[in-house]
Formats: sequence, structure tokens, C-alpha cells
Amino acid sequence: MTDLLGHPTAPAVVRTVSDLAGFLGAPLVGDPASGSLPVRDISDDSRTLSGGDAYLAVPGSRWHGLDFQAQAAAAGAVVAISDRPSSLLPTVIVDDPRAIGGPLCAWFHGSPSGDMRVFGVTGTNGKTSTSHFLDAGLAAAGEITGLVSGATIRGPGIELRPVRTTPEATILQRTLGRFRRGGVTACAMEVSSHAVDQRRIDGTRFRTMAFTNLGRDHLDYHGTMEAYYRTKASLFTAERTDTAVICVDDEYGRRLAASAVRPTWRFSVRDPSVDVYADGIVCDSAGSRFVAHTPFGALPVHLQVMGPHQVPNAVAALTSLLADGLDPAAVACGLESLSRIPGRCEPVHAGQSFTAIVDYMHNESGQRVLLPFLDSLAGGRLILVIGATGDRDTTKRGPLGYSAASFADVVIVTDESPNDEDPATIRAEVLAGARRARHARVVEEPDRARAFELAVATAAPTDVVVVTGRGNDHVQRYGDHAISFDDRAQLTHAIFTAMKAGDAR
Repeated sequence: MTDLLGHPTAPAVVRTVSDLAGFLGAPLVGDPASGSLPVRDISDDSRTLSGGDAYLAVPGSRWHGLDFQAQAAAAGAVVAISDRPSSLLPTVIVDDPRAIGGPLCAWFHGSPSGDMRVFGVTGTNGKTSTSHFLDAGLAAAGEITGLVSGATIRGPGIELRPVRTTPEATILQRTLGRFRRGGVTACAMEVSSHAVDQRRIDGTRFRTMAFTNLGRDHLDYHGTMEAYYRTKASLFTAERTDTAVICVDDEYGRRLAASAVRPTWRFSVRDPSVDVYADGIVCDSAGSRFVAHTPFGALPVHLQVMGPHQVPNAVAALTSLLADGLDPAAVACGLESLSRIPGRCEPVHAGQSFTAIVDYMHNESGQRVLLPFLDSLAGGRLILVIGATGDRDTTKRGPLGYSAASFADVVIVTDESPNDEDPATIRAEVLAGARRARHARVVEEPDRARAFELAVATAAPTDVVVVTGRGNDHVQRYGDHAISFDDRAQLTHAIFTAMKAGDAR
């Protein structure tokens, strides 16, 4: 048995090339004798194929999967599945390879989501944290759990760093299949809008789907907020989920709850008329405390993780699990047991006198929630390291800089992952927004490691240093060049170095 980027042990039912074609109701062209060949697994990445695999060759924005058919054939693929014939492999011809990927992979692996309860989370902010709260609550209630989040993929015998927030269908169904073989009874899954639109989750059945919020993000992909909302709303249908769990604290949540066609549980930190309501909220450096008012009585909850944004995330998880009939006290204990969510308002303790935090905060709506709280922790100054990711919505860069500089005292603008864009252009757009606020001291430092060193060298004992934008992402990308860069590890190193030199006061 190998990791999820390789291949698991063979499914219990042996599938042949003809079986794949039959399931898809599609013609097999090429060598007719190939129909009897067994298929070991399905992959849409020619670099991960092994002998006996089917190659799902999907058209993309820059490349078509069949551009890599030579690699697929050399790796031992027995068949391609695509919208045009391969010149090297027998091919099952379908109209839309991406659209059939999820159902095909789910069928191939024996529809694993039908044998466990899958709890989904979608929204702009809070998906990763909510999925981790779900995992902790499920474990405390006695479930054997699997977790698929933007921070980690883990289950019995599995722990991986994901490439995407929600994996491609080939990896997702393979993962769920391995979860089932490991005895998983319940799985928490983060569901991105890209994954919905690209059909990665097709073939997965959800016990509940939680909606956290919707803010301006990903408009480079969706185009408009209305299209972004419709993509999220498409998850809350009878074909996808049994029960809707919706936060009604923004206009999109209220709209979604009003139009829901599934049984719906509403939750809020503002509206006491809902099914689960949190009040008595107190947030400090030790975590967050609140009382959840539920149909089963009041539950006091004390979270170890920091930040006011984590309260609605925890309530989303609590509501999802109450909707499924789990014991309220056990679930609450699970939420309280969670001490760390990678890259989400995560403290860095390296012996320094000031507070240091790593957070994924990458849009203006997230800043508006978290930065006032972080500023309240600072007896002195709030020192913020920010940037913006390339090949993403360019219209949010100026507002990102403006919002950051409106709350912080010092803003150091640096590179995140420029991808295929000019790093200097990205920084200039963030810098322009930050300088427009006319509040913070604004500094440009392209080198991210050096930006961390500047922030640390600037910090006094009562200050708070926050590194934002990448969370637990471990790779920084400049075009085709990838650099290993872990914000938490690099910030720790900067602190140790400064302390050794006597500069960290």
C-alpha cells in the first residue's frame, strides 16, 4: 500500500477496460483486445501512473491531458479516457472527461461515500478550521475519522499534505476508498468552489453540508459574486446532501437558507432565533469561550484555538454534528480538545518576548474579522507581513493592502507565490493600497525570509508580529520554479537567529 499520490491496493472488484467503457456507455476505440485488460486504478496525472492504470486525459486551460500520452504509455497505462482518441493507447471516448471523472472514480472504488458519513464544509472563510473542528468532534463522539482539508489529508494509516483544498476526483475517491478499508465511519471534508465547478466532488454523497459565509474572493475564476454564490448553492441539493447547515450571519447565508430544498439547520452568532446560537463570546490569547444554545440545552464551550473567527467555525461543526444526532456533550469536548489548526491563527513560541502568529488570512473579509482581535492583543504595535498570490483576483490586492494598513502599525509587503505574474507588479498593487490608508509605516521587502527578519527585528516585547497569506502552504512558486518555504518554520528560524544575535527584545 502506497500514499495517495501513488496507488492503493487493488479494489475488491476487478474492473476491466470494457467495464469502464460499459459504465460510461461510451465506445472503446483502438485495440479491441484491450477490453479484457484489468484496470488497477485511475489517474489524471501522467506522472503518477503505474502499470495497469487508466489515464483520465482531461482538457485544461493550457494543456490537454493527451499532450502527455507518451508518458502515460511509457508508465504502463492500459487505456485512456478522453474526448478524442489517443494515438498511443486504446481510448474510451466521452464528451466531457472532467464531468465523468467523479462518478467514474466513485464507481471504480465501490462508491465509498455511501459506506461512511461525509460532513462537508464550504464557504469563503473558515472551511479548513471547521473541517478540523468536525474531525475533533466526531472523534470525541467515538467515530473512526477521516479528514480531507486544505491543511492535511489523514485517516487510519494516512497522513499527507494536500496539493489542493479539495483533491481531484481521482485522488478523492481513492482516498475515500482507503478510508473505508481503514474502518472510517465518518469523514470531514473541505469543499472549495473550484472543486464544485470542476466536478471533483461528483460521485460523493454528503451527510451534511455546512455553509460558513461568502465574501469577495476567487472572482478571477468565477467572474461575479452571483456566479460564485450559485456554485456554492449547488451543493445544497437533494442529489448531493441530506441536510443543510447554514450560517445566516451574512446576506448570502440568509438567501441560501431561505431557498434551501433540504432539511436545514441554521446557526448564528448574531440571531438568537436560529437552531444553534452562540453568545457570551469572550476571545483572548488563551482561546475563545462561548455558550451554544441548542435544541438540547445550553452548552458552554472553551476553545483552545485563538480568534473570534473560530467561534462561528466551531458552531458550524457543532451544528452539523447535532443535526446528525451525535451526543452534544461529547461533541463539545471534542471541539475543546483541538489545540492547533495548521496555519490558522497559529502561535509561534520560540522563547521570544513578543507574540508571533502565522495565519492564512488572504482576503479583506478575513482581515476585518481577525485584525481588530490581533490588535487587541498588542499592548504595543501590530506588525503585519503581507503579500498577494499571483494568477488570482487582482482587484482584491489594493483593498488587501488598505485594510491591513488601516489596522496595523507596521506593514511589510513581500512575495507570497507570484506564480506566472511579475512579483514586483503584485507588490506594487498591495503597496498602493497600504499607502493609501495613511496609517501604518509601510515597507517593501521582496524576499520573504528577509521580511520575517525585519518584522522580528522591529518587534518590542508588547508587540504582535503576524505573518499572513500562506498559512500552512509549504511551497513558494515563481513561474516554473518552486521553493520550499514553511512560514511557521521560517518565522521560528528568524526569531532564533535574532535572539542569538541579541536583537529579539
